[in-house]
Amino acid sequence: MRQFVISLVMVLFVSGCANYDYPSQVTIGDRMVTVSGESLEGQQVAIPQDFEGQETLLLFGYKQDSQFDIDRWLIGLDMTQTQVAAYEIPTIQGMLPRMFSGFIDSGMRKGIPKQLWKGVVTVYADGDKVQRFTGNQNPNNARVMLLNKSGTIVYFYDQGFSVEALNEVREALEN
Repeated sequence: MRQFVISLVMVLFVSGCANYDYPSQVTIGDRMVTVSGESLEGQQVAIPQDFEGQETLLLFGYKQDSQFDIDRWLIGLDMTQTQVAAYEIPTIQGMLPRMFSGFIDSGMRKGIPKQLWKGVVTVYADGDKVQRFTGNQNPNNARVMLLNKSGTIVYFYDQGFSVEALNEVREALEN
């Protein structure tokens, strides 16, 4: 009986941590879904409301391995001197990561210079909502979303960094 109860608890635990395969629901011209997160500085951030009034590039990452793709985007933006407010949005779904959010954020702070903490906004509670909206297939790829000044999506890309995609972001910023 005891072994049955332990097995049942393990099955429930593992199923509660399951990741699902969501296709993207993003349509150019729609508004970004409303979600909240916290910057590594400890400030609450409402997305997209807190970014209204400026063009904003959101770089969503769902796995630690997404950081490689995000870094390529940030380097490309810097090398081309692209003028846009860019935010890294680590988006982690599930109850277990929320329980360890302090530990996860502390680890990120150790690897990110303090002057950049404002530009990293971690989404935990709304992680599933974001992933359902932007899709989470090929989770190592960043989800790159450009919002205009009113919070409308004017560009979206989830195929991994490419120079062509970077040029498309730059073109969207010019229009």
